[in-house]
Amino acid sequence: MNRSLSSLVLISCMTFFSCKPKPVPPPPPVPVNLQTVKAQEVLYYDKYPSTAQAINQVNIYPEVQGYITGIYFTEGAHVKKGQPLYEIDKRLFLAAYDQATANLKVAHGNTIQAQQDADRYIYLNKQKAVAEQLYDHAIITLENAKNSEKAAEEAVKTAKTNLTYSMIYAPFDGTIGFSQVKVGNMVTVGQTILNTISTDNPIAVDFLVNEKQLASFELLEKGKNNAPDSLFTILMPDNSLYPYPGKISIIDRAVDPQTGSIRIRLVFPNPNYAIRVGMSCVVRLHNMETTPQLLIPSKAIVEQMGEYFVFVDKDTLLAPPGEAGEKKDTATSSKVPTHVAMEKKVMLGQTIGANVIVKSGIDEGARIVIDGVQLLHDGSRITLGKKGVDTTSNNMQGTTIESKKKN
Repeated sequence: MNRSLSSLVLISCMTFFSCKPKPVPPPPPVPVNLQTVKAQEVLYYDKYPSTAQAINQVNIYPEVQGYITGIYFTEGAHVKKGQPLYEIDKRLFLAAYDQATANLKVAHGNTIQAQQDADRYIYLNKQKAVAEQLYDHAIITLENAKNSEKAAEEAVKTAKTNLTYSMIYAPFDGTIGFSQVKVGNMVTVGQTILNTISTDNPIAVDFLVNEKQLASFELLEKGKNNAPDSLFTILMPDNSLYPYPGKISIIDRAVDPQTGSIRIRLVFPNPNYAIRVGMSCVVRLHNMETTPQLLIPSKAIVEQMGEYFVFVDKDTLLAPPGEAGEKKDTATSSKVPTHVAMEKKVMLGQTIGANVIVKSGIDEGARIVIDGVQLLHDGSRITLGKKGVDTTSNNMQGTTIESKKKN
């Protein structure tokens, strides 16, 4: 009985151990391509969204009331200072001017007559040949006549001003917009907007920068950092480069406390009126960095929760050329050379085409994974991929990298 029980236990144990799952083999190395990071001088631009603004812009209002009788410009065209724009029915103002002129002539005649009477009474008063009352009245009449003539002169000026205001002229050189009134419309003083005119050459471009950058822009404004002539350029809405460089005109008086930004105004020549008020463009600031930069392909970057990482190759064992990443025969060697991808957090700078500048996190000479990063995690085994090569120099085809030149 005991022997049968022992046999049963032995058979059960053998069955249990024979059914135990075998350990899962480690995943095979991920095929990748590597690139050795090198520092190099690069030319790039810091970019800021911006909006074109007029240096001077005004709404045109009528100074007198009446009906529009003439429009003398082409909408959307460039106009010169003093060019006629609108005419308001001038017949009433012309009639008022003629009446005021006639009244002035009458007042002038009354002054002459009063002066003659006053001269006579002055003479007679000296001879004691006239009553004192008549003399006083003559002097007062002369003063009243002179004051009436002055009032008539002012009435003529007012009538002439109103007549002048019936014709509206361009206040400065600029571009005029769509007319808000047509011939025959009634316009009211201080209420009816006739049109808007804005200066167009030169033209301003406004953009916002972080308050931390304010000090560097103040140096640029004062010209204390030997900035190149082409420091500020702009990209047009069609992504073409505007041919004229600009310069800082104004730095706003205050920082916006809600956004921590401050507005900066550049001024650009605009001889062909290619830049229009309100146009969206991109300001490019020629980067002044002179030290070599670490530039890597953007596809090597992995983003996690707003942070950026790259995978760096770290050899666990050194192997002779041609044997790295290959497993040796355990009969001849106990060492198994391989490659391991180590995750490194990096701080990124400017994006340049298909590449990006790395400010910190890796050093020059590091070998980074440039493809297959989606299959990796920290500590993954890797092997050279399809091409079977380690790119030892930065192959940056199709980017905007150039050798930096001082202008």
